[in-house]
Amino acid sequence: LLFLVGTVSCTLFLAVNGLYSASDDVIELTPTNFNKEVIQSDSLWLVEFYAPWCGHCQRLTPEWKKAATALKGVVKVGAVDADKHQSLGGQYGVRGFPTIKIFGANKNKAEDYQGGRTSDAIVDAALSALRSLVKERLSGRSGGYSSGKQGRESGGGNKKDVIELTDDSFDKNVINSDDVWMVEFYAPWCGHCKNLEPEWAAAATEVKEQTKGKVKLAAVDATVNQMLASRYGIRGFPTIKIFQKGEDPVDYDGGRTRSDIVARALDLFSDNAPPPELLEIISEDVLKSTCDAHQLCIISVLPHILDTGASGRNSYLDVMLKMAEKYKKKMWGWLWTEAGAQSDLESSLGIGGFGYPAMAAVNARKMKFALLKGSFSEQGINEFLRELSVGRGSTAPVGGGAFPKIHSVEPWDGKDGELPVEDDIDLSDVDLDDLDKDEL
Repeated sequence: LLFLVGTVSCTLFLAVNGLYSASDDVIELTPTNFNKEVIQSDSLWLVEFYAPWCGHCQRLTPEWKKAATALKGVVKVGAVDADKHQSLGGQYGVRGFPTIKIFGANKNKAEDYQGGRTSDAIVDAALSALRSLVKERLSGRSGGYSSGKQGRESGGGNKKDVIELTDDSFDKNVINSDDVWMVEFYAPWCGHCKNLEPEWAAAATEVKEQTKGKVKLAAVDATVNQMLASRYGIRGFPTIKIFQKGEDPVDYDGGRTRSDIVARALDLFSDNAPPPELLEIISEDVLKSTCDAHQLCIISVLPHILDTGASGRNSYLDVMLKMAEKYKKKMWGWLWTEAGAQSDLESSLGIGGFGYPAMAAVNARKMKFALLKGSFSEQGINEFLRELSVGRGSTAPVGGGAFPKIHSVEPWDGKDGELPVEDDIDLSDVDLDDLDKDEL
């Protein structure tokens, strides 16, 4: 049986599991129709990004349908199966389900909906957003570069999130920054630059939101700031360079659309992001919150502390941390427990009492798991995870079809274990001479 992950498994799993149908007033959105229906529309849109297996999404469905019917002809209400269409979910930074976004006047800057999950709350938020949109149109509000002095006049999105850099401001902002910078060198008269400008502006806003400002998009007028243009050998326009702390700048040679730029920025962000946390399973909440939030959770069962001591355990944890770093783009969860601490969990994963250290990769949606068959080493685990990441490897159902009871335990204190202290036997009241006589 293949261990199906990623798009393949989603396609097979979702074929019979959509939450909305053509008879609903909810408009089903896909990568094929999203741009035409939402981005190019003058209407206000409320869009739910959902996964059919998600319980919260299932509970929201009737309320979302009711709101769509009430708002028909006033506000558009749509839904994206973001498990099936992961590219669309990724484009808008969807990390959990359901995520609801409001697409208003600036379609390239969707707002997160944080309100209640009832139809009343959804309708109230939609009407409030609609009122804001109409007032913006009435005031004729428009955007511009933060400095504006270089006179890039083409139309397009709000440019407030593009940081304008000069010969004087470049080094202090970029060179020693812990953030990643994507810098466009442009000339005001350049036609390709004018075509890129609205895409760059829209991407800047989206990247700022999705990376919490850790990746920045900037612009340099190379005709005015000739010292910078000379330093970086700018020969044509636009030229885009990527600056990361401690590394030489590299040319960005990808596509020039907003989605291309955002995709590269998110890759840079994940490359520089810290690895996921490695958590000890000390409660049911730790296991469930980690496994429910990630496509796979990687669970290691390490030998008892008395078998390895602190140094031995830490060497196993170091291997796991290295693998978590290597595979961090996969957005997997990482957990560990001590042998015997969660014996029910071990049994449900076919580990059960022997062969430590052990590792299982669990798909909590399908309640299936795969076991590490090779060595618990960087090489062995890497081969195991690489097979999983391309959808190969044998799996089995989790015993009982659900996670078993998880015991609350004290977290490891980082120290060597101690054998339990045996009670001393007090022999002071025993006459050993009498004992010897009796035995004789």
